[in-house]
Amino acid sequence: MNTRKILLTMIFGTFVAHHLIAQKVFNEMQYAKDKTAFTLNAPQTVTLRIYDKADAKNAVKIIKMKNAGGNKWQATVKGDLKGKFYTFDTGNGECPGLFAKAVGVNGNRAAIIDMSSTDPKGWTLDKRPDIASPTDLVIYELHHRDFSIDPSSRLMNRGKYLALTEQRAIDYLKKLGVNAIHILPSFDYASVDETRLFIPQYNWGYDPKNYNVPEGSYSTDPFSPEVRIKEFKQMVQALHKAGIRVILDVVYNHTFDIENSNFQRVYPDYFYRKTTDGKYSDGSGCGNETASEKPLMREYMLESVKYWIQEYHIDGFRFDLMGVHDIETMNLIRHEVNKIDPSIYIYGEGWSAGGCALPTEQLAMKANTKQLYGIGAFCDDMRDALRGPFNDDHKGGFLAGVPDMEESIKFGIAGAISHPQIDMKKVNYSKEPWANAPTQMVSYVSCHDDMCLTDRLRASIPGITEDELIKLDLLAQTAVLTSQGVPFILSGEEMLRNKKGVHNSYNSPDSINHLDWDNLNKYPQVFNYYSSLIHLRLDHPAFRMGDADDVRKHLEFIDSPKGTVAFRLKDHAGGDQWKDIIVILNSSKTSQTINIPKGRYTIVAECGVINSSGIRIFDDTTIDAAPQSATIMYKL
Repeated sequence: MNTRKILLTMIFGTFVAHHLIAQKVFNEMQYAKDKTAFTLNAPQTVTLRIYDKADAKNAVKIIKMKNAGGNKWQATVKGDLKGKFYTFDTGNGECPGLFAKAVGVNGNRAAIIDMSSTDPKGWTLDKRPDIASPTDLVIYELHHRDFSIDPSSRLMNRGKYLALTEQRAIDYLKKLGVNAIHILPSFDYASVDETRLFIPQYNWGYDPKNYNVPEGSYSTDPFSPEVRIKEFKQMVQALHKAGIRVILDVVYNHTFDIENSNFQRVYPDYFYRKTTDGKYSDGSGCGNETASEKPLMREYMLESVKYWIQEYHIDGFRFDLMGVHDIETMNLIRHEVNKIDPSIYIYGEGWSAGGCALPTEQLAMKANTKQLYGIGAFCDDMRDALRGPFNDDHKGGFLAGVPDMEESIKFGIAGAISHPQIDMKKVNYSKEPWANAPTQMVSYVSCHDDMCLTDRLRASIPGITEDELIKLDLLAQTAVLTSQGVPFILSGEEMLRNKKGVHNSYNSPDSINHLDWDNLNKYPQVFNYYSSLIHLRLDHPAFRMGDADDVRKHLEFIDSPKGTVAFRLKDHAGGDQWKDIIVILNSSKTSQTINIPKGRYTIVAECGVINSSGIRIFDDTTIDAAPQSATIMYKL
């Protein structure tokens, strides 16, 4: 048995032992009509309080829970408690426990409900849309409020889960062509007051409070514990019926704070890492970092992920600051998810926001992706080569005419794998390939976190005209969507959205973050290009080969001038009907002459227009690629 198999056997053997414990530790409330059983794992005596209402001043029952051995505490309360609320108190303040599945408004008390009553009609028949490989996904990152809050959306349930059940929203997403929605944190988070129903409030939601309950502010009634759960399920169900998967953004790497967190109130200091001098480590940049390597935190993450899959039919997970988590835990999550459905995609940010208390070699950093089996990471190599570095909004990249970005873009086009034509010495961040397969690389040029693409182009190219802005925007997304990785776009980019130049809009008002749907009428060519490009990718497997050897066999880079990247997908790559496909990305302000293999080509993309039926026929050994645009052609 090789070293890798021995290691995985040891890891998974350890996992099985812990997992038997976790089933009990994290099933804190079991409701039945005649009685409800409560369990909590805590190092000290626990008091259970039952309330009639989420905001009731006094408890109707106060029960001292009994020790059942070790740190396990239990209590059984007779009678039908449906509709009541409860808290646990270990002497550090009341909280809903670690694994509440329903809560009252603002998540301060857990709710006792019959979860089966939250299932929408036909929920048991809900089916995950099929994909053959993660590279078949086109991921659309969406914040509930951004997407639908503006009146121009003409959606009834603005800013709510239910907006994504409306036919107008469904038709729009299908026309665009995306087949996976990455929803920003939608668990119960701390920074929005759910009682202020009619007062605009905004946050991205990266401040966890209750990890396993949907956020109430996106529901039509945050005061009813059942409503947020049912409406979340209705959203998933509607998207699934439309052939669209749902990916949940999860933030297990930190909590909103330490003192008031459920982790700290139940089991002080256990769930957080500390530095050698006894201070809380802050790899998240939010004041704390969780300790994924500790058995209970590891099992917590495992059970939470599985719960979202089983209860809410979630199809994938994006791990915020995945580089804070240890490699072993991430691999165990992948292992358990594979038992349910191997097609559920897992990816994350392969970095942290500061130094962690664990050694870097143990963490799920981008550089360690080869040790993560079936888990993807964002490719900032390609992102920053295209538009400029994260830490300086005014510096540009390939799109701005900055030299020597080509090799980093080639690296992204190949899916961050080893390729004989890529000189890793010239790649901006990575000096060696970090992906085992293209399925592990998420290709993107913008996301919620940072300037959106149009703002970045304006900041990095002084005096840019609107015409030039549109050209470069389309060019950037062509690089993303013709790469061999898993493509990812920020919602609204297809509308040419802007955020008025705000870099970090996590709590900016709707006037900054909203999508202006009127832009669809103002810039119809932008939406049409995005939609045509997405459909072109989905129609042609050459753009989405999932196997590294296939990519090395069929992807060939073509020599081209500075400011251009050209490549060929040859010999029916991926089983494509087109024998050879050539893509040329030209960021320069002048046309560039490229030598290509002799043949009769049909051009399908040129000068900001895509027509898969063909724009014109071309028969020559050289082509003049139009400035600041992409050219795509094929021969049969």
